[in-house]
Amino acid sequence: MARRGKHMRSALAEVDRNHRYGLEEALRLVKELAYTKFDESVDLAVRLGVNPRHADQMVRGSVVLPGGVGRSITVLAFAQGEKAKEAEEAGADYVGADEYIKKIQDGWLEFDRAVATPDLMGQVGKIGKILGPRGLMPNPKAGSVTFDVGRAVKELKAGKVEFRVDKVGIVQVPVGRASFSVEVLLENARAVFETLLGLKPASAKGAYFRSISVSATMGPGLGIDPLDVMSFFQR
Repeated sequence: MARRGKHMRSALAEVDRNHRYGLEEALRLVKELAYTKFDESVDLAVRLGVNPRHADQMVRGSVVLPGGVGRSITVLAFAQGEKAKEAEEAGADYVGADEYIKKIQDGWLEFDRAVATPDLMGQVGKIGKILGPRGLMPNPKAGSVTFDVGRAVKELKAGKVEFRVDKVGIVQVPVGRASFSVEVLLENARAVFETLLGLKPASAKGAYFRSISVSATMGPGLGIDPLDVMSFFQR
């Protein structure tokens, strides 16, 4: 079994594994425990009370983080004609269709997110096996397949993140960077929870937020009290 480094051991010593922290308290501690030289991502992991094997309980969506994601996002827009011009004016880094499909087939993947107009999805589908496993495939449920391509590009540039529940019912979503203030991380986290609540399937029974944890890229996970999170939406 791999040995933990001294920094991780030191961080773990500061965490009570049996305690469920308040959201703000946990975010503050995650910032304090971040020890690497790079600006670590701060990520939420939320286990939902859903059964992803049932189609009507597949939770998938997106949210624009009010405080951004903490890095520049490179956007590829599959668009032509006036829609290509709209994407360019909105700030897309790469705009086109067949030429970028060919480049991707040849191994080019120098972008973080992709959007597409619906009329081009037949062509984009040719590279679905390349983009899909990397989380780069445009999807109408996430708002990245749309004729309102300018808005989609602007949202991605502003800090829009997509998420999808995995096979065991867990959603993982970044809420910023360790360099962010606690206030900004808290605002981003609240936006994520509010969006998840809005996507709660009608068929889901019992507690919706079963368990929650937050961690920095290289740090330990801190358990968060779901009741503390829900209290934000009951005030």
